[in-house]
Amino acid sequence: MSGVSNDFYCDEVLNGKTQVNRVYETDRVLAYHHTRPYYEHHVVVIPKLHIGSLISAEAENTEQLLIEVLRVIKKVASDMVLQTGAAKVVTNLGDYQESKHMHWHVVSGQTIR
Repeated sequence: MSGVSNDFYCDEVLNGKTQVNRVYETDRVLAYHHTRPYYEHHVVVIPKLHIGSLISAEAENTEQLLIEVLRVIKKVASDMVLQTGAAKVVTNLGDYQESKHMHWHVVSGQTIR
């Protein structure tokens, strides 16, 4: 599929083409309600610049950025546990990763699709 991007987050969310319901945000990280949730409660956490994945080799994929991402995940997950009693945090890599932009799912409740 030459010429077709596999980065929904840069192509749609971060450039404003797809409006999202923001949950929490810092200068470098965005958390928002998933646009097509798989769970009753489904928040996505992404860095605001292109990073391929947790293990990709971009110079910008620093420990400092990961710490900021994890701080946002911690806040979102803590809030979700207070609201629902439980939360799961997941990131996908390699063939499991549909969109090639580092992203984390914070989810709770029953699957809805």
